[in-house]
Amino acid sequence: MKISLGLYGANAHQIALALIQGFNKHYTLFRQTCQEAKRRFEKGDWQDVHRAVSERIRFYDDRVDECVERLRGEFDGENLDDATWQQIKLLYIGLLLNHKQPELAETFFNSVTTKILHRTYFHNDFIFVRPTISTENLEGDEAPTYRSYYADIKGLRGAIREIVRDFNWQRPFADLERDVNYVYQAIRHYLQEMPRREDNFQIQVLGSAFYRNKAAYIIGKAINGAQEYPFTIPVLHDQDGKLFLDTVLLDAWRIGLLFSLSRAYFMVDMEVPSSYVQFLRAIMPNKPRSEIYIMLGLGKQGKTMFFRDFIYHLHHSQDKFIMAPGIRGLVMLVFTLPSYPYVFKIIKDVFGSSKDMDRATVKKKFMMVKQVDRVGRMADTLEFSNVMFPLARFSAEVMEELERLAPSCYEIDGEQLIIKHLYIERRMEPLNIHLERMNRANNLPGMEHAIKEYGSAIRELAQANIFPGDMLWKNFGITRYGRVVFYDYDEIEYMTDINFRKIPPAPDFETEMSGEVWYGVARNDVFPEEFATFLLSMPLVRKLFIKHHKDLLSTTFWQGAQEKIRNGHVEDFFPYPEELRFVNCPPEQEGLPSVHAPL
Repeated sequence: MKISLGLYGANAHQIALALIQGFNKHYTLFRQTCQEAKRRFEKGDWQDVHRAVSERIRFYDDRVDECVERLRGEFDGENLDDATWQQIKLLYIGLLLNHKQPELAETFFNSVTTKILHRTYFHNDFIFVRPTISTENLEGDEAPTYRSYYADIKGLRGAIREIVRDFNWQRPFADLERDVNYVYQAIRHYLQEMPRREDNFQIQVLGSAFYRNKAAYIIGKAINGAQEYPFTIPVLHDQDGKLFLDTVLLDAWRIGLLFSLSRAYFMVDMEVPSSYVQFLRAIMPNKPRSEIYIMLGLGKQGKTMFFRDFIYHLHHSQDKFIMAPGIRGLVMLVFTLPSYPYVFKIIKDVFGSSKDMDRATVKKKFMMVKQVDRVGRMADTLEFSNVMFPLARFSAEVMEELERLAPSCYEIDGEQLIIKHLYIERRMEPLNIHLERMNRANNLPGMEHAIKEYGSAIRELAQANIFPGDMLWKNFGITRYGRVVFYDYDEIEYMTDINFRKIPPAPDFETEMSGEVWYGVARNDVFPEEFATFLLSMPLVRKLFIKHHKDLLSTTFWQGAQEKIRNGHVEDFFPYPEELRFVNCPPEQEGLPSVHAPL
C-alpha cells in the first residue's frame, strides 16, 4: 500500500533526523523565552510579560508547519510505503534514548506525521499512540531538577534565606530579613507546634522559579521523617520596585489552585520537564499530569496525555455521551460523558438568529482566550481535530442534535464517529442552575456568595482587558471551590475595543414610553445601565448584586477600567485570598488567618 506524501525515495534515517531537528529547534526557542522570563520579572516589564506569553503559544504550531514543509520539500518524490514509515519511527526512537525531553519529542513526531498520514495510520505502528521512552528518574546535564537545603547551623530561617538568595534576582529586596521571619512564623502557626527534626530533614526546591504575570513563585517541599510538607512562596515587586515575599502557601489544594486551567500559563526554564512534572505531582497528587504540562506552557503534550487518559477511560466505562445540562447555546453544541468531568464543544453549522458571526470568528475568540491573562476567571480549552469516538457510545439525542445542527462537523466511518473540530474543557455547574438550586434550598448565604463571585468575575475580566459580551448567568459556571468562571467566548472583546455609553435622555415623554430605541447604536456600543434589565430580573438577585457590585451598572467603572488599561496599568490578581498576604496580616500579629480558610 502506498501513501501520497511527497517523500519519494527518502532515506528513513534522514527523515528521522529531520523530525528530531525540528523538535530540538522548537524546544530551544521555548527554553529561550522561558529563561528570559527572569529578566522580564527583574525589569518589571509587565507588558512584555504578556507579549511573550502570547507569542510563545504560536511556537509549537510554527515549528510543526516548518517540519512538514521540510519533509515535503527536501525529500523528493510522491510515495512512501508502510515499511519505511515504521522504520522511521524505530530510528526516531533510537534518537530519543538519551534525550532530555523524549515525551515531548514523541508528541512532536505525532503532530508532524498526522498532518501527512491518513487517519487510518493513527495507531502505534506508525505514531506514538503509547509512550515508548521512559521518563522516570530522568535528570539533566546542566543542573539538578531541585536543590536541597538543610537547617543545620543556620536554622530554618537561614535555610529560607538561602533558598531565596539562590534564585539570584538582580533586584534588591525591600527587607528580606523581615520576610524570612514572616515565612517562619507562618509555618509555625500552620503546624501549631514545630516537629522535632528527623535525621533526614531537608528542604527540596525546584531550580527554576515559576513566572506568571507580575509574580515569581518558589515551589518546593520539606521532608521530615515520613512526612512531606509542600510550600509555595510568591515573590512580588513593591511600590518602590523592590522585591518582597508576599505569603507562603502550605496546603496542597491551595498550591493546586495556582495550576488551575482558568489561569495563564507559567514560564519555567526546564531542561527536563518530566522531572518537574514528577516533583509537582508529588506535591499535588490529585492534579492530572496533563494539566500540569499545560500549565507549564507545554499544551500539546498536555493534550496528548489528556487524550490517552480519555481513551483509557472509554475502555473502562459504558455510559453514553449525552447533551450537557443547562440552556442550549446559540453557537456551540455541547455534550458530555457523565462519568468523565469534561464537556465537548462543537461549533454549529447554523447559529442562532441573534448571532452575527461565522465559524472563523468563533475560533479566533477561543484562541484569544489562550493569549490573554485569564485571571482565574475563564476556563481554558483543549482544541482537537479529527477525533475518533466509538459511535455506539453516543445517545440518540446527541446524534439527532449533531445531524440537525452540525452535519458538516462530523462523519461516520464504520463503527467510529469522527468529529472534525472540537473543544474540550472541564465541566462545571452552570451558574443559573446553581442559583436555582440555592433558591430552592432557601440557601441565602450560598446565593449571595455566587452572586458576589459573578460580579467579581466580570470586574476582574474587565480589569484584565476582557469584556465578556454575553453576560447571561448560563454562560458562567461555578467550580468545586466556589469560584465563578466564564466559559462562553463567542462574543468576548478587548475592553479597549468597546465604546461604553450612557443612554441619552429621550426627546419627550411619549418617545421614552414607546419602548422604541431613540438613539443610534454602533456595533461595539455597550450601555451598562441596561445590564440590570437583562441580568437582574429576580428581585433578590438584583438586591444582592447591587449590594456588592452596584458600580458595574454605570459607565464610570467601565470607562475607568479602560483608561487604566490604555495608560499601561497592569492590575494585580492574586491566586490566593488577600487575607493570606503578609502585607494585610503579618504573622506575628494576633488573628493570623488560617491557611485552611475558604476562598
